[in-house]
Amino acid sequence: MLNRLTVVAWVVVDPGTARVHEEGWQSWSPSGAYALDAAPYRPTNDNWATVCYRPGRTVPAGTFQGEGLLALDPGDGSPVRLWAAADPQREVPSIRLTVTGDRAEIEADGPVKERTHTDIQSVLAHWAEGLGLPAPRPAPTVWCSWYEYFTEVTEDDIHENLRAMDTLDLPVDVVQIDDGYQSALGDWLTLSGRFRSRAGIADAIRARGRRAGIWTAPFLVAPGSELAASHPDWLVRDPEGAPLHAGRNWGHDLYVLDTTHPDAAAYLAHVFTTLRAEGYDYFKVDFLYAGALDGVRHSGADALTAYREGIGIVRDAIGPDAYLLGCGAPILPSIGLFDAMRVSPDTAPHRRPEADDYSQPGQDPAEFTGAGRQWQHGRLWINDPDCLMARPAVETRERWAAHVEATGGLMASSDRLLSLDEWGVTTTRRLLSSGGAQ
Repeated sequence: MLNRLTVVAWVVVDPGTARVHEEGWQSWSPSGAYALDAAPYRPTNDNWATVCYRPGRTVPAGTFQGEGLLALDPGDGSPVRLWAAADPQREVPSIRLTVTGDRAEIEADGPVKERTHTDIQSVLAHWAEGLGLPAPRPAPTVWCSWYEYFTEVTEDDIHENLRAMDTLDLPVDVVQIDDGYQSALGDWLTLSGRFRSRAGIADAIRARGRRAGIWTAPFLVAPGSELAASHPDWLVRDPEGAPLHAGRNWGHDLYVLDTTHPDAAAYLAHVFTTLRAEGYDYFKVDFLYAGALDGVRHSGADALTAYREGIGIVRDAIGPDAYLLGCGAPILPSIGLFDAMRVSPDTAPHRRPEADDYSQPGQDPAEFTGAGRQWQHGRLWINDPDCLMARPAVETRERWAAHVEATGGLMASSDRLLSLDEWGVTTTRRLLSSGGAQ
């Protein structure tokens, strides 16, 4: 819910050349710079407003809004100005900008601090450097099952691609099993019928000299899961006492695990301790926005405190040496918690997103927001621009590969490797051979 707005600045602008950077709430929220006469990207339906934007922060027409960060290049040669959350890990104000004639009014619903610099990316980078975070660890190179197999991935698919990595001489450090191995969201240790042994496939990956990685969405619970049926008290509630609705995906509603409930917290720790003991040491944790939704929690903790504590449970369970990649995560509250972070919506084999909503899968929105968040790379974490797809069926694969390469971030392949033609193999090998992010 938006609090009362307070004016924090008035700035004279050149309406023809000024630009505004909006920082979106989470990984998939559109982020980037706009001309003053542009229409910023906004949710095109209520479900995406919950799953991909910041719920309860609807932006009026003709208004720019950044979640915790908003930058303005006045366009007249004067310094670029940035308004930033005063305590970004715990309180993220919405910062709005409206223009009347040649004057911009900036308002915020919480404490902000101001910085100036020469251009938009520089002022954001300067702010990030001022946080004093340690340099992030380099990212391993990755093969991920998602963009070829989606939820239908099988254990045999993993074995086939393991063999292909050797045949094609691809320098893959981590083989990451994505969504589809588990029986339901929340039932992470119960296998779907497409996998025989989670520990067995991890052993097979490591026997070939590679590391085993795995995907989870730790704060999501499917209504039809065994967890929801057996432990309804482990769910975050809405004010009426019903399970909090975190949107809809996979053809069903989404509930939220209440990690402030001691038994739910113990379960979450058990899941990740088990996966780590089975040999997985690279973890992609996804749909993290759910853990930061406002709701009624067992401890009474506010959403951002509960979110950071929930990620802390995961980190403690996997240990400091395991690599942790966040996705669908609220950006500023995640500072200091992750090795790498997805900084854009999903890519796709196609260019344009559904309904032209720039929070949805597509190469265009992934490039727009990925470029807009380049300032985060090497300062907050290693940026994950999303996976390379180099197979012939991918639309504008050359342009997408160039974007992934230019980011210098986490390098991950997500093709059925035997489907690659000569260009696809050469490009995949070159990007992976860059050694990932330094």
